[in-house]
Amino acid sequence: MSLEAQVNSQHNGVSPDDIRDWDNEHFIHPWNGVGGDDPNRTIVARGEGIHLIGPDGKRYIDGPGGMWCVQIGYGNQEMADAIAEQAMALPYFNPFGMAAEPASVLSRKIAEFAPGDLNRVFLTNGGSEAVDTALRFVHFYNNLKGRPEKKLVIARERGYHGSTYLAASVSGKARDKSHMDTAEHLVRFLSDVNPYVRPSGMSVEDWCDAKIVDLESAILDAGADKVAAFIAEPLLASGGVIVPPPGYHKRCLEICRKHDVLYISDEVVTGFGRLGHWFASEPVFDIVPDIITCAKGLTSGYQPLGAAIISDRLMNDIGDESEDYVATFSNGFTYSGHPICCAAALKNIEIIERDGLLEHVRELTPHFQERLKDLVRHDIIGNARGMGLVGCVEGTAAPDLPEEKRLAIDTDFGYRVDAKCEEMGLIVRPIFNLCVFSPPLIIQKDEIDELFDILDKAIQEVQSEMM
Repeated sequence: MSLEAQVNSQHNGVSPDDIRDWDNEHFIHPWNGVGGDDPNRTIVARGEGIHLIGPDGKRYIDGPGGMWCVQIGYGNQEMADAIAEQAMALPYFNPFGMAAEPASVLSRKIAEFAPGDLNRVFLTNGGSEAVDTALRFVHFYNNLKGRPEKKLVIARERGYHGSTYLAASVSGKARDKSHMDTAEHLVRFLSDVNPYVRPSGMSVEDWCDAKIVDLESAILDAGADKVAAFIAEPLLASGGVIVPPPGYHKRCLEICRKHDVLYISDEVVTGFGRLGHWFASEPVFDIVPDIITCAKGLTSGYQPLGAAIISDRLMNDIGDESEDYVATFSNGFTYSGHPICCAAALKNIEIIERDGLLEHVRELTPHFQERLKDLVRHDIIGNARGMGLVGCVEGTAAPDLPEEKRLAIDTDFGYRVDAKCEEMGLIVRPIFNLCVFSPPLIIQKDEIDELFDILDKAIQEVQSEMM
């Protein structure tokens, strides 16, 4: 029986054409145009290792790793078995009034990986909820401290923290906010931290100095008694894999400590191996924040799960403030600490540890980044950047090109490269003039070469058409 026949039989005779039609008519995709912006989306039937496979059997390297999350790859039988076993043993428990082994064991495990005294774990359904939880906790904390005016959050232009209301409010991608309301009164944004956009002749060190001044100025302008937290991704993932200048995060933390501002490190993308460590904050960026948020790689995408990890210092601090009564943190979800999701996370951690995936990432990173940086030899590539197993290429128009061509590159470059790559068996994530990718951590060196060989050829073809 052909693969397409197998897929059809599994879905009671539903054909790929049926799937596409029903998808267009009924499924509202995230970030989808109201009228449906892509009637010919690629249909995937299954996954295997680093590949997605269509109903016709065509294989695609999954360049984005799902959505920055499929660390252990697709089709892992151990993971499927662990999920099934937990579903039979205990599919659900009431997290408001009971304890259950998977959630408790996982929380302890996360605390072991987290830096410093970040030992308190609030489990959520994903990254957006983890960020919302962190922000709500910061407000809760300051209310208990008798500082109800200390609520402002400082965030960064091009940062992305989620699409729930508070998380979207502190996200700095302007295009995501078209026609959408956010809590603008709660946030102040810092200008782009990307060293690539620094003025001509300015050193990276001077650029870093200027960005630190921006942070302190924002705190002082608003008033330190009004600013509650600074939230930052270690690298700005969806904003274009922006890597801040060396020393930036450590200096930001020092400014936050100076002005009694809490530091939230959003590791939804960088956590659980993407940069070769469980968390990147301390081993890569030399900071121990007050709160870390994580999700995505926590379960390798096999189940929805996120977490806000809060320091003992903060918890003990407000515990002292409420000795005469119990202050309730009125935040939570029906599925907080869901047993099946937690079992998936525990199995994911076991596989990453046993198979040495963190070490594997660190070993492959130099080759991955070397192949990435080599792409700047194309005239249409203005910048190629990344860390660990995550990268971005940025299409940039030469100033002497006609305006029509420059506009086309700014808006269509990523989508054209993605289309070319897909024809050759690679999926990348296009974002206007960018292509980003973060393949499963199980990728091997020869597969990295295959990924970049395809990307290289696609860029060359697009360059020939657009310049």
